[in-house]
Amino acid sequence: MSSREKILARIATNKPSLTVLPNVPIFEGDNSIERFKTVLESIGGRAIEIATKADCQAAIDTYYSDLKNVSSNIVNASIEINPETPKDILEQVDLAVIQGEIGVAENGTIWVPESNMLNRALPFITQHLVLVLDKNNIVANMHQAYQRLEDVGSYGVFIAGPSKTADIEQALVIGAHGARSMMVLIY
Repeated sequence: MSSREKILARIATNKPSLTVLPNVPIFEGDNSIERFKTVLESIGGRAIEIATKADCQAAIDTYYSDLKNVSSNIVNASIEINPETPKDILEQVDLAVIQGEIGVAENGTIWVPESNMLNRALPFITQHLVLVLDKNNIVANMHQAYQRLEDVGSYGVFIAGPSKTADIEQALVIGAHGARSMMVLIY
Protein backbone atom coordinates (compact mmCIF):
# COMPACT_ATOMS: atom_id res chain seq x y z
CA MET A 1 0.00 0.00 0.00
CA SER A 2 1.44 3.38 -1.01
CA SER A 3 1.63 6.37 1.32
CA ARG A 4 -1.16 8.02 -0.63
CA GLU A 5 -3.44 5.00 -0.23
CA LYS A 6 -2.66 4.80 3.51
CA ILE A 7 -3.55 8.47 4.00
CA LEU A 8 -6.80 8.14 2.05
CA ALA A 9 -7.74 4.98 3.98
CA ARG A 10 -7.21 6.75 7.32
CA ILE A 11 -9.30 9.70 6.16
CA ALA A 12 -12.09 7.35 5.05
CA THR A 13 -12.20 5.63 8.45
CA ASN A 14 -12.29 8.93 10.35
CA LYS A 15 -15.14 10.65 8.52
CA PRO A 16 -17.62 12.34 10.82
CA SER A 17 -21.22 11.19 10.53
CA LEU A 18 -23.51 13.24 8.35
CA THR A 19 -25.44 16.00 10.06
CA VAL A 20 -29.02 16.74 9.12
CA LEU A 21 -29.41 20.31 7.93
CA PRO A 22 -31.73 22.46 10.05
CA ASN A 23 -35.11 23.50 8.75
CA VAL A 24 -35.07 27.10 7.65
CA PRO A 25 -38.19 28.87 8.88
CA ILE A 26 -40.47 30.69 6.49
CA PHE A 27 -39.87 34.36 7.12
CA GLU A 28 -43.01 36.43 6.88
CA GLY A 29 -43.20 40.16 6.39
CA ASP A 30 -44.99 43.07 4.83
CA ASN A 31 -45.09 42.78 1.04
CA SER A 32 -47.35 45.79 0.52
CA ILE A 33 -46.81 48.33 -2.21
CA GLU A 34 -46.73 51.05 0.46
CA ARG A 35 -43.87 49.34 2.33
CA PHE A 36 -41.93 48.92 -0.93
CA LYS A 37 -42.47 52.56 -1.89
CA THR A 38 -41.49 53.87 1.56
CA VAL A 39 -38.24 51.93 1.63
CA LEU A 40 -37.37 52.76 -1.99
CA GLU A 41 -37.91 56.46 -1.35
CA SER A 42 -35.77 56.28 1.81
CA ILE A 43 -32.82 55.10 -0.31
CA GLY A 44 -33.21 57.80 -2.96
CA GLY A 45 -35.57 56.14 -5.44
CA ARG A 46 -39.07 57.04 -6.48
CA ALA A 47 -42.10 54.82 -7.06
CA ILE A 48 -45.16 55.71 -9.11
CA GLU A 49 -48.23 53.52 -9.41
CA ILE A 50 -49.77 53.25 -12.86
CA ALA A 51 -52.93 51.40 -13.88
CA THR A 52 -51.46 49.07 -16.52
CA LYS A 53 -48.13 48.35 -18.17
CA ALA A 54 -49.47 50.14 -21.25
CA ASP A 55 -49.37 53.39 -19.21
CA CYS A 56 -45.56 53.32 -19.05
CA GLN A 57 -45.17 55.54 -22.10
CA ALA A 58 -47.46 58.21 -20.63
CA ALA A 59 -45.46 58.16 -17.38
CA ILE A 60 -42.17 58.51 -19.27
CA ASP A 61 -43.63 61.38 -21.29
CA THR A 62 -44.73 63.07 -18.05
CA TYR A 63 -41.60 62.63 -15.92
CA TYR A 64 -38.82 62.47 -18.51
CA SER A 65 -40.07 64.57 -21.43
CA ASP A 66 -36.76 66.46 -21.61
CA LEU A 67 -34.66 63.32 -22.21
CA LYS A 68 -34.20 62.38 -25.85
CA ASN A 69 -31.77 59.44 -25.77
CA VAL A 70 -34.00 56.65 -24.49
CA SER A 71 -33.33 52.93 -24.61
CA SER A 72 -36.04 50.39 -23.86
CA ASN A 73 -38.04 47.47 -25.16
CA ILE A 74 -41.09 48.66 -23.19
CA VAL A 75 -41.55 52.28 -24.33
CA ASN A 76 -40.57 54.21 -27.45
CA ALA A 77 -36.80 54.13 -27.78
CA SER A 78 -34.50 56.40 -29.74
CA ILE A 79 -31.39 54.24 -29.23
CA GLU A 80 -31.46 50.53 -29.99
CA ILE A 81 -29.33 48.56 -27.51
CA ASN A 82 -28.23 44.93 -27.63
CA PRO A 83 -25.55 42.86 -25.89
CA GLU A 84 -22.92 43.87 -28.48
CA THR A 85 -23.60 47.62 -28.42
CA PRO A 86 -20.30 49.51 -28.20
CA LYS A 87 -19.46 51.58 -25.13
CA ASP A 88 -19.58 54.93 -26.96
CA ILE A 89 -23.25 54.32 -27.86
CA LEU A 90 -24.12 53.17 -24.31
CA GLU A 91 -22.62 56.37 -22.90
CA GLN A 92 -25.19 58.40 -24.85
CA VAL A 93 -28.21 56.84 -23.13
CA ASP A 94 -29.97 59.35 -20.90
CA LEU A 95 -32.86 57.08 -19.86
CA ALA A 96 -33.19 53.30 -19.75
CA VAL A 97 -36.59 51.72 -19.14
CA ILE A 98 -36.26 48.07 -18.16
CA GLN A 99 -38.61 45.38 -16.87
CA GLY A 100 -37.91 44.29 -13.30
CA GLU A 101 -39.09 40.88 -12.17
CA ILE A 102 -39.19 40.78 -8.35
CA GLY A 103 -39.54 43.70 -5.94
CA VAL A 104 -38.42 43.26 -2.33
CA ALA A 105 -40.35 45.37 0.17
CA GLU A 106 -37.88 45.07 3.07
CA ASN A 107 -35.07 46.84 1.19
CA GLY A 108 -36.62 48.43 -1.91
CA THR A 109 -34.62 46.32 -4.35
CA ILE A 110 -35.70 44.94 -7.68
CA TRP A 111 -34.36 41.81 -9.36
CA VAL A 112 -33.44 42.43 -12.99
CA PRO A 113 -32.33 39.33 -14.90
CA GLU A 114 -29.68 39.83 -17.54
CA SER A 115 -32.16 38.89 -20.27
CA ASN A 116 -34.19 42.05 -19.45
CA MET A 117 -31.23 44.46 -19.45
CA LEU A 118 -30.72 44.69 -23.24
CA ASN A 119 -27.02 45.09 -22.38
CA ARG A 120 -25.34 44.21 -19.06
CA ALA A 121 -23.96 47.72 -18.64
CA LEU A 122 -27.17 49.60 -19.45
CA PRO A 123 -28.71 49.85 -15.93
CA PHE A 124 -25.41 51.21 -14.61
CA ILE A 125 -24.24 53.50 -17.41
CA THR A 126 -27.53 55.29 -18.08
CA GLN A 127 -28.08 58.69 -16.52
CA HIS A 128 -31.59 57.83 -15.33
CA LEU A 129 -33.13 54.41 -14.77
CA VAL A 130 -36.79 53.41 -14.77
CA LEU A 131 -37.71 49.89 -13.75
CA VAL A 132 -41.18 48.55 -14.50
CA LEU A 133 -42.62 46.15 -11.93
CA ASP A 134 -45.81 44.11 -11.64
CA LYS A 135 -47.31 44.74 -8.18
CA ASN A 136 -48.04 41.01 -7.87
CA ASN A 137 -44.28 40.37 -7.93
CA ILE A 138 -43.50 42.29 -4.73
CA VAL A 139 -42.36 39.99 -1.94
CA ALA A 140 -41.72 40.81 1.70
CA ASN A 141 -38.04 39.90 2.02
CA MET A 142 -34.92 38.50 0.39
CA HIS A 143 -35.71 34.96 1.58
CA GLN A 144 -38.88 34.98 -0.50
CA ALA A 145 -37.11 36.65 -3.44
CA TYR A 146 -34.41 33.98 -3.58
CA GLN A 147 -37.08 31.27 -3.58
CA ARG A 148 -38.54 32.83 -6.75
CA LEU A 149 -35.31 33.46 -8.66
CA GLU A 150 -35.31 30.21 -10.60
CA ASP A 151 -38.71 31.15 -12.05
CA VAL A 152 -37.44 34.44 -13.54
CA GLY A 153 -33.82 33.83 -14.42
CA SER A 154 -31.15 33.25 -11.83
CA TYR A 155 -28.44 35.39 -13.45
CA GLY A 156 -28.97 39.08 -12.89
CA VAL A 157 -28.75 41.77 -10.25
CA PHE A 158 -30.76 43.29 -7.43
CA ILE A 159 -30.87 47.06 -7.96
CA ALA A 160 -31.67 49.34 -5.02
CA GLY A 161 -32.24 52.97 -5.89
CA PRO A 162 -29.90 55.29 -7.76
CA SER A 163 -26.18 54.92 -7.27
CA LYS A 164 -24.83 56.51 -4.11
CA THR A 165 -21.69 56.81 -2.07
CA ALA A 166 -20.66 58.43 1.17
CA ASP A 167 -17.21 59.55 2.24
CA ILE A 168 -15.68 59.46 5.69
CA GLU A 169 -17.19 62.85 6.45
CA GLN A 170 -20.60 61.20 5.99
CA ALA A 171 -21.54 63.28 2.97
CA LEU A 172 -24.00 61.25 0.88
CA VAL A 173 -23.77 61.74 -2.88
CA ILE A 174 -26.57 60.30 -5.00
CA GLY A 175 -25.77 59.51 -8.62
CA ALA A 176 -22.07 59.15 -7.90
CA HIS A 177 -21.06 56.32 -10.23
CA GLY A 178 -24.16 55.09 -11.99
CA ALA A 179 -27.73 56.13 -12.58
CA ARG A 180 -28.36 59.56 -11.05
CA SER A 181 -32.01 58.75 -10.47
CA MET A 182 -34.21 55.68 -10.34
CA MET A 183 -37.95 55.47 -10.68
CA VAL A 184 -40.09 52.34 -10.40
CA LEU A 185 -43.35 52.20 -12.30
CA ILE A 186 -45.62 49.77 -10.48
CA TYR A 187 -48.60 48.44 -12.42
